[in-house]
Amino acid sequence: MGIMRIGKAELRVLDLEESVNYYTNIIGLEEVGRSAGRVYLKAWDEFDHHSLVLQEADSPGLDHFAFKVRNESDLEYYERKIEQFGCTLKRVSKGTRLAEGEAIRFTLPTGHQMELYHDIEHLGKKTGTLNPHPWPDEMKGIAPHRLDHVLLIGDDVKTVTRLFTEALEMFQSERIMTLDGEDMVGSFMHAQNGKAHDIAFIKGPDNKLHHAAFKVETWFDVLQAADRLARYDVPIEVTPTRHAMTRAETIYFFDPSGNRNEAYSGGYITYPDSPTITWTEDKIAHGIFYHRKEMIESFVNALT
Repeated sequence: MGIMRIGKAELRVLDLEESVNYYTNIIGLEEVGRSAGRVYLKAWDEFDHHSLVLQEADSPGLDHFAFKVRNESDLEYYERKIEQFGCTLKRVSKGTRLAEGEAIRFTLPTGHQMELYHDIEHLGKKTGTLNPHPWPDEMKGIAPHRLDHVLLIGDDVKTVTRLFTEALEMFQSERIMTLDGEDMVGSFMHAQNGKAHDIAFIKGPDNKLHHAAFKVETWFDVLQAADRLARYDVPIEVTPTRHAMTRAETIYFFDPSGNRNEAYSGGYITYPDSPTITWTEDKIAHGIFYHRKEMIESFVNALT
């Protein structure tokens, strides 16, 4: 299996410096570089050069997201598979972006831009790799371990799921079906890495971002995130709660541009032969908000 994990996402933000302040001091990412209206950041437990790119723009949302593959030959392999599936694809040349090598970029059936890449500069972790301590001496903000996943909104969930499971050879952990079982309105998928999901889609208007999620270690870290967000008047949409879908603990909130973020802990372990969990659309609120079992209006309508 050549695709390892979600590696990076590029978000459009309205005010670059305000956003940098938020993502470094509130979220707790490290700024690692700048180029042409973009700022590059990483979490403390990530060793690649960056996992989040902020791009100053006129409207918020997702520019693109990318998965990392094991080696260069995987790019050629998946390039053929993606073209055979029927997606529009192009190559991104090495050296055109900070710290990144060659990539392939293609348009999903939901209108989102996705990339696959292998070559990216390694910065390492402040803990090092020789007899490391469990955490670095200095951490700021929520201090997540990594970029964990993105949830995207698009109309054709069934076809985009086929692209990920057939052409990209990923696995579906959970799905949401209409009551008659005829249409798929939600899909959660992962690479062969043990995570509950790297990417998810919910049916709605094409090419929209629902949220970008950052991994924290424990339920207590989710509660501490809530305290920090409240302390600095960050708009909190959903106070700490539990998902039944993916079985994780969560809090949702918004960056200064209106992009939704999540601090996410827990989640079950997956295997390539794990059965797909099915939810019916009448139980979506139960699956997302396990405690209150009621949908929040903004959770459906606040998209970027």
